[in-house]
Amino acid sequence: MKITRHNKPLSTNGTPVDVNGVFPEFTVQNAKGENVSSSDLLKKVTFISVVPDINTRVCSISTKKFNQDVDKYSNIAFYTVSTNTIDEQANWCAAEGVKNMQLLSDKAFDFGKNTGLYVADNDTDARSVWVLDNDGKVLYRELVIEQTNEPDYESVLQFLDSLA
Repeated sequence: MKITRHNKPLSTNGTPVDVNGVFPEFTVQNAKGENVSSSDLLKKVTFISVVPDINTRVCSISTKKFNQDVDKYSNIAFYTVSTNTIDEQANWCAAEGVKNMQLLSDKAFDFGKNTGLYVADNDTDARSVWVLDNDGKVLYRELVIEQTNEPDYESVLQFLDSLA
């Protein structure tokens, strides 16, 4: 997939799955350093915000925004995936007061490579937002082409409202 960062062309390692497709299997690390697979996470409708680097402005803004909305959707699991280490994620959460959103580390790039979101030029995953059912079917996706842009919060939150 073709994306940009500060208008500089970049590419991901593949083509992310479309709406109604099945999200690929993946493994990430949770805050305890444990490997968790997609099947471990997909116990109910799941929201996944993918950010390139939690320690950058736009990634921080979007994660804090979605963190504010977690409590409105008790029937949905909320996760943010980044390629930061679990220590970097924990430090960021502590500094920013983020307690509701669960951060998952893709430092090994398994998530990014399996989903077609991995950007080899900067070892990150492309900014995107996903809503999956408990079978991994993609119900909603937003692929943010210019990586310095924020996702369309209103659109995804309206979609989540429609599931309530």
